[in-house]
Amino acid sequence: MLILQNIAYLHPNKELLFSNINLTVNNHEKLALIGNNGVGKSTLLKIIAGALQPSDGQLSIGTKPYYVPQIFGQYNHLTIAQALRIEDKINALKAILNGNVTEANLAILDDDWTIEERCTAALHYWHLEGLDLTQKMETLSGGQKTKVFLAGISIHQHQFVLLDEPSNHLDTAGRQLLYSFVQSTSSTLMIVSHDRKSLNLLDTICELSRRGITVYGGNYEFYAVQKEIENNALNEDIKSTEKALRKAKEKERETVERQQKLDARGRKKQEKAGTPTIMLNTLRNNAEKSTSKIKSVHAEKIGGISQELQALRKELPEIDKMKFGFDNAALHKGKILFTATGINFSYSLQSLWNENLNIQIVSGERVALKGLNGSGKTTLIKIMLGKLEPTTGTVYRAHSTSVYIDQDYSLIDDRLNVYEQALRFNTSALQEHEIKIRLSRFLFTKEDWDKACSALSGGEKMRLMLCCLTISNQSPDIIVLDEPTNNLDLQNIEILTAAINEYQGTLIVVSHDDYFLEQIQVVRTIELSSF
Repeated sequence: MLILQNIAYLHPNKELLFSNINLTVNNHEKLALIGNNGVGKSTLLKIIAGALQPSDGQLSIGTKPYYVPQIFGQYNHLTIAQALRIEDKINALKAILNGNVTEANLAILDDDWTIEERCTAALHYWHLEGLDLTQKMETLSGGQKTKVFLAGISIHQHQFVLLDEPSNHLDTAGRQLLYSFVQSTSSTLMIVSHDRKSLNLLDTICELSRRGITVYGGNYEFYAVQKEIENNALNEDIKSTEKALRKAKEKERETVERQQKLDARGRKKQEKAGTPTIMLNTLRNNAEKSTSKIKSVHAEKIGGISQELQALRKELPEIDKMKFGFDNAALHKGKILFTATGINFSYSLQSLWNENLNIQIVSGERVALKGLNGSGKTTLIKIMLGKLEPTTGTVYRAHSTSVYIDQDYSLIDDRLNVYEQALRFNTSALQEHEIKIRLSRFLFTKEDWDKACSALSGGEKMRLMLCCLTISNQSPDIIVLDEPTNNLDLQNIEILTAAINEYQGTLIVVSHDDYFLEQIQVVRTIELSSF
């Protein structure tokens, strides 16, 4: 069991990341920790794992958890066995089996005679049979590194497991293995993830926000329904408060006008009666004070309602604050954009695909490119866009405009600030204020306009890229997205989904996220298979 009580964390620069975190996790429970980028999900996982110390609060944990991190670069200099912290045991076992039965070797092994069998079984389950435990981590792909640490769960036989974005580098086959593990394991699981398919396999969704942790007793689909109910109620509260604000302002106007009419009538009456000037001035001053007092009373009420409205609007999801406004692509639907006849591509005289490809893409289509890591998805994209030519076969490309948005958002120039980046896409001679209005629609306020692009998060770069596309004179005929959801939180995935669904052009997507592909209405899949 895990109990968190009033946990807080301060960054080394004394900036508060979160506070008042309270949560109880029971044995065998399977839960997700979700929240916006930067809210502190990975930090909280590290605190639970013991890799970081909280700035305040208490943590009670029954058993030390096994932790699978999101980033593995820090292990590159280690062997697989060292990264999994099993090298000493493996070496001790081999020494004992070779006759070197010392007290030191027996103490290191600690009666763990099945360590080798568990390693073999775990590597087999995660399709890593070809790896040697003495192999350096730096020689592995991102997906293989993830699988190595996932294999460590059954090697170490931990009953409490922490997973930080485990599906990020996994291909479709790897994700299926992960889903099977999540469903079958009896271990307690706490998973940080934006993969909605895996989130639907869990019992509980815990949302981390500025207010702390809110627990939803169900899977992701249950959470989404509850959030929609909450957001609908919030929107109703906003409408009601806006109505109250309008009424308060109208009431203030009517009251002031009525008072001014009464004052004017009284002044005329006094003037007709021949009241001395000094007395008229006194009456006028009293009338002005009375009007000022009335305005002050109403201003206080209006100010209170305005503050309430501002607070409610801050609670709105980012997607509800955004405006997209894509122009339609110029090409009519159904026009042939790309045809490949019997194509293949060779690296070092070795053909990439085990069968030559025959592919046709027509405008308006939504196509997913799938295949295992190394199956040539990026190579095919480069051929489609004319950046590579096939070694064999022929291609036809219609004249069209295209934008290739990769995982790192390379079209964003880190040397520029946010406004300068938007200016680069200003092909329609928009005025400065018009560009800044577009930036504001994508949640870049005036405080962000001078912010360096290099300082933007993955989600912010994605929003800036979408904004740049709307600033262009016309949307591109083809948008290519390469693993677009890898670095995004759930909220930014929703923003991306909404933007894509407004776009009317041709879409080519490389993604292992089936839920995302379903949401953006992909109608065709091209499956690649390499040698």
